[in-house]
Amino acid sequence: MSDQETHSLEDLADALGGSDAVADLPVKREPKIDAQGRSYATGKRKNAIARVWIKPGSGKVSVNGREFETYFARPVLRMIVQQPMIAASRKDQYDITCTVTGGGLSGQAGAVRHGVSKALTYFEPELRGVLKSGGFLTRDSRVVERKKYGKAKARKSFQFSKR
Repeated sequence: MSDQETHSLEDLADALGGSDAVADLPVKREPKIDAQGRSYATGKRKNAIARVWIKPGSGKVSVNGREFETYFARPVLRMIVQQPMIAASRKDQYDITCTVTGGGLSGQAGAVRHGVSKALTYFEPELRGVLKSGGFLTRDSRVVERKKYGKAKARKSFQFSKR
């Protein structure tokens, strides 16, 4: 930054009532949309990683090239994936395409939910408050603890024998 730019920022801060006023200004986020009109985000949960693209459409959801209902057969998993869209009142307004790897079905559903939430905030930044208060933007970082040597599992010991 040159001296002139720094000076102008200080003038702006003084005009607004001190340097603290500049820090309190809300940040206006710009939508992140690619050339095809989609927003992309990566969602994670446990060992599952989901790459999610959303674009305006009729509400069609495909996971790994298959129908959403066939990939996530259990109703609970389908509900988990749709939670951010329902919370943001955007159900059946976006087409969702995602590829998921790693983990089990439950972890994959959580990863897709996280990815859909992030992609929604990239497409419509004003939805961030609703999704953040619902806890959809927080990555669930719990993963399986590694096995230690001398142990049966991560923490379980072998049976103790006195003799």
